[in-house]
Amino acid sequence: MSKFFFMGKPDIMGKNNSNGFAPKRTAKPGTESHPLTLIVNSVARQSEIEAILEEHSLFASIEVKAEVPEDIRELDFALSKSKPQVFDKVPERNAPCVCGSGKKYKKCCG
Repeated sequence: MSKFFFMGKPDIMGKNNSNGFAPKRTAKPGTESHPLTLIVNSVARQSEIEAILEEHSLFASIEVKAEVPEDIRELDFALSKSKPQVFDKVPERNAPCVCGSGKKYKKCCG
């Protein structure tokens, strides 16, 4: 039978389609099941980080190692909230100009 008369969807991906990469989208970092892993230099810094974690109700495993540089990137990522980008609306060509000159936008600033 010709490939032009194939009935159904051809399997282009082969094995990769069924057993491909599947990230854990529901796994939220900072929860009890997926705690953050943080490294600090001193016990005083550990108590500061624990206060921040308690304030934001996050869970983490904190290791105190003086010889290793401090690594709290996961905490910074968990605390940073992404903000949507807001763009100013560009006026239409025949609308009055926003600079207040009284001319049309296309004749003044456009």
